[in-house]
Amino acid sequence: MAVRTESLLEMKGIKKSFDQNHVLKGIDLDIKPGEVHVLLGENGAGKSTLIKILTGAYQKDAGEIYWEGKPVNLQTPIDAMRLGIATIYQELNVIPQLKVYENIFLGRELKRGGKMSMLDHKAMREEAKRCLGMLGQSPNLVDMQLGKLGIGQQQLVEIAKALAFDAKLIIMDEPTSSLSAQEVEQLYMCVEQLKKKGIAILFISHKLEEIKRLGDRITILRDGFKIETMPVQTTDPDYWIELMVGRSLDEKFPKQTFTLGKEGFRVEGLEVAGAPEPVGFSVRYGEIVGIAGLVGAGRTELARAIFGADPSRNGKIFIDGKEVKIKSPRDAIDAGIALITEDRKGEGLLLDQTLDFNITMANMKKFAKKSRLIDLKGIREEAKRFIKELKIRPDNIELKARNLSGGNQQKVVIAKWLCTKAKVFIFDEPTRGIDVGAKVEVYRLMNELVENGAIVIMISSELPEILGMCDRVLVMREGKITADLPIGEATQERIMKAATGA
Repeated sequence: MAVRTESLLEMKGIKKSFDQNHVLKGIDLDIKPGEVHVLLGENGAGKSTLIKILTGAYQKDAGEIYWEGKPVNLQTPIDAMRLGIATIYQELNVIPQLKVYENIFLGRELKRGGKMSMLDHKAMREEAKRCLGMLGQSPNLVDMQLGKLGIGQQQLVEIAKALAFDAKLIIMDEPTSSLSAQEVEQLYMCVEQLKKKGIAILFISHKLEEIKRLGDRITILRDGFKIETMPVQTTDPDYWIELMVGRSLDEKFPKQTFTLGKEGFRVEGLEVAGAPEPVGFSVRYGEIVGIAGLVGAGRTELARAIFGADPSRNGKIFIDGKEVKIKSPRDAIDAGIALITEDRKGEGLLLDQTLDFNITMANMKKFAKKSRLIDLKGIREEAKRFIKELKIRPDNIELKARNLSGGNQQKVVIAKWLCTKAKVFIFDEPTRGIDVGAKVEVYRLMNELVENGAIVIMISSELPEILGMCDRVLVMREGKITADLPIGEATQERIMKAATGA
């Protein structure tokens, strides 16, 4: 077979099925040294499966893979690492109890010579400092326990891990999903440096503006097929979307306006751990209230305190003018409060449980019979109803949650709270890591909730999303609400000034 020298990586006719579910249907992909090659597709298009085959986590059913012109067989992740393939997954792959430098070299520890080979902690620290420095991070981070860092900094540690690996191809799966604006800029600079060194990057993102900024070529996947590969700079994002979803999306933010009603939800003087002063705000029926701010502003902490997941002192919470006492998530659920967390895999789902269990688990008492047995038939029927209403795919209630794409996992989390008949929905980064088509479905669901008389609060780091879907914007900085802006007065500039204290 002729040796191929043009590309660093070539994948030809890759197929993969799980039982009767055909996920990849003959995918072709080629990546050249020093290019940022974007992989774009709806959730469920086959992106994650293709990556797992490339990294040795899955084995292909058919097709060929060439690395630097030579055929290779990737049976294990070790095979991929030896070739020089490193991956930064959307969901963090870290051990919180270990130090930062220990996470960076986990499984690839540096050792000193001699018969009694020992770990070279000094060399690992120095290399970790160099890699973190490339991302604009302080060298003092290397000895910190990773679990004490925010999600944004933990993501940067994952990127530093790939840099320490000295890889020839770095796969970045939604790498900016949890980063602040400053951290995103640092990542962009790092990507440019990697390109200059001839390192190829397979970049997976649903953020069209960053694709336009970073990408050289883009490959569109849909329903397990490769649709087209094209240059990024000479093609239009609207065309990418049309190829990706198979139709034109006329409205990226399908906002509906409703008549404002009475106050439905109010927080008074809530003392959140770590916040400098008590927090208070209210939400009326008929509006979506957004909470904006930088990473670390205290938005998630506020949501968790309201939900009873984290301790809070003093403060009062009212629903329809009546005070509700919340000391635990169980109290919040009973009061009609739902929290769709930013970490859907770690906190929103039980990944190794079936869809019917995940959808009904927050309201299991509804299915408890007087005999103390569980109404399994009722559970299945309820799950099937929500799967149909939310268009969850695949629609098999016996499928485990971990086998769904990110967008469909998010729908399962939302279905779980719809099953509780909640009155107040707090969405924390609801569209993180899901594709454009799935985002529109989540937005439409928010509209339906408001139309049906629910209170909706949306925490988001995506300012276009905040401005496109909200009626009012609260801005947080260092645990305080620094602005309350009607949407007619809210601009990206005003929000950023309030978020930064400028």
